Amino acid sequence: MSSVQTRTLAETHGVATEADGGVPHRVDADMRHVLEVLAAMEPRPLHECGVEEARLQPGPASALSRILKAPPDDSEVGMELRLLPGAGGDMRARIYTPLAPAPAGGRPMILYLHGGGWVVGDLEHYDPTPRMLARRTGAVVVAVHYRQAPEHRFPAAHKDSFAAWCWMQENAAALGGDAANAAVAGEGSGANMALNLALTAREEGVRQPRHQLLICPMAGTDFTLPSYLENADSRPLSSATVQWFYRKALRNRAALEDPRLNLYERHDLAGLPPATIILAEIDPLRSEGELLAQALRRSGVWVDMTVYEGVTHQFFSLGALVNKAMFAQGQAARNLSDALVRRAEPA
Repeated sequence: MSSVQTRTLAETHGVATEADGGVPHRVDADMRHVLEVLAAMEPRPLHECGVEEARLQPGPASALSRILKAPPDDSEVGMELRLLPGAGGDMRARIYTPLAPAPAGGRPMILYLHGGGWVVGDLEHYDPTPRMLARRTGAVVVAVHYRQAPEHRFPAAHKDSFAAWCWMQENAAALGGDAANAAVAGEGSGANMALNLALTAREEGVRQPRHQLLICPMAGTDFTLPSYLENADSRPLSSATVQWFYRKALRNRAALEDPRLNLYERHDLAGLPPATIILAEIDPLRSEGELLAQALRRSGVWVDMTVYEGVTHQFFSLGALVNKAMFAQGQAARNLSDALVRRAEPA
């Protein structure tokens, strides 16, 4: 499809284009506020940046901080900085622990994997999500900063995420947690790794998560899916930026066919943990998230999937201002809490 055809399709669907500053016409009022403040910060599209410049660009979380003009509330959750052993060396991590007394037998645990297309993103910008999960579920949340491309190409980050899961299992008691009562959560590329982690745990005979929280997952490499065309020029994530991520993350085009990237085409998803899939309407990744939910359900996996209308990629952490994000956080916290009710281990 030519650039002219793509632009016409985007405008037909009321989606953001470069000409209107990247603020979609059908976006919710509160989401629009965030995007307008972000636009005033003049971020460059990531696919037009070098890697180091891309990592410095502001995102929706930066815009929210500018709007709220207040640091996060630490009155209910403590946070500790740690170094964890990864597959290729130490990884930086943040461990979030509720300050309320722990239940007998230890707290539930959640491993959180941030987004950024395996290229950008860090623990600071994604801090609101693991902090919220700890507060609303009572779990110890371990958030890790895995190796990123192009310095460390695929599958380095996947190996790190599984190493983090194994470390959390082995060190749960020292963290005040219960290794048998653990879940995994991720956003974007982190959601891809969360599901792959569950698959690897099954293959390696390691304890699987009890639940998967998959937020706007990167689940395929077909850039002709409807949401890629509808949201070709959307902000903060455009179709061109997704493809830029893959060019930086992969060693060659052949890697686009790797089953770890094309999750919705896999036929070995049976037996995976229940999943909550949260999608944004105005997001190039929406269609592959919908296809992933269908593939999991066909395999007999319980799935609670919601597409939140009027919001964009990276909306989930904006619950302090964006109503749809607040609803999505409630959905995630309920399902995780239900899954992490302490149960006796089978004999």
